[in-house]
Amino acid sequence: MSAAPQSSATPRLEPFRLRGANFNLLVMRLLDHRVEALVPALGDQFRRAPGFLRFAPVVIGLDDIPARPEEVDFAALVQGLRAIEIVPIGTTGGTHEMRIAAQGAGLPPLRQAGGAREEDLPMAPPGAPMPPPPPVAAPHPAPPAEAPALRAAMVVDQPVRAGQRIWAQGTDLIIVGTVNRGAEVIADGNIHVYGRLLGRAIAGGQDNAEARVFALNFDPELVSIAGYYAVREGLGEAPIGKTVQARLVGEHMRFDPVG
Repeated sequence: MSAAPQSSATPRLEPFRLRGANFNLLVMRLLDHRVEALVPALGDQFRRAPGFLRFAPVVIGLDDIPARPEEVDFAALVQGLRAIEIVPIGTTGGTHEMRIAAQGAGLPPLRQAGGAREEDLPMAPPGAPMPPPPPVAAPHPAPPAEAPALRAAMVVDQPVRAGQRIWAQGTDLIIVGTVNRGAEVIADGNIHVYGRLLGRAIAGGQDNAEARVFALNFDPELVSIAGYYAVREGLGEAPIGKTVQARLVGEHMRFDPVG
C-alpha cells in the first residue's frame, strides 16, 4: 500500500487588516437644505478653483440646517454632490433625528478625533418610531492638559511646482521661493511664502483660527484658514501682487498689506 501524500498547502495569508487612522477632512456646513439652491452654488464656486474639491471626501455639517429632518432630501443631496464630483462620506453634528435621516441616505454620523463619540444609530425600518437617544453620563473633570511640545517649522528651500503638494503637519511652513499655479501648500500652523504665492495656500489645520498666511507677492488661486477659504475671484480688495498677510476675523477672511 502506498502512503497517503502529505499536504503541501502553505498557510493562508490573511486577506486584510484593519487599523485606526486620522485624516484631515473638510466639513461643509449646510446653511440651506434645498438641493436645487445648494448644488448650483457649489458648482459655480468650485469651478473658480479647478481641482480644489474634485473627488474630495467631504463631511456634511448638520448643526446649521434650518429645517426639520423630513424636509431634507438627503438622497438627492448625495446624488447632486456626486454629480459635481464631490464625495460626501458622512455627517457631523445635528439632532438625533437628523442624523438618522442622513444615515438612511448612506451618510453615517462621524466623530472628530478625540471628541465625544456619536451614539450608535441602527437603521430603523420604514414607519418604525424613532429610538430615543441613550442617556449621557455626567462628564468627569479632565486633568489639566500639558503644553504641547514645540515643533520646528518646515522649511522648503526651492520653488513648489505645479502638481506638488507640501504639508507641514503640526507646525508652520516656510517656503523660500515661488508657489506656482497648480501647487498646494498646507500647514497646521502659519504659512510664510518668501516669493510669489500663485497656487493654493491652506493654513490653520485642526481648526487653528489664529493661523495666518504671509506672502511677499500675493496672487493665489485659493487661500484657506481653519476651513474658511476664498478663491481668486473672491479676494475683493486684497492688494494683489503686494506683500500681504491673510487672517480670519470671525468667519471672514481679511487681507492686509505688510510693511
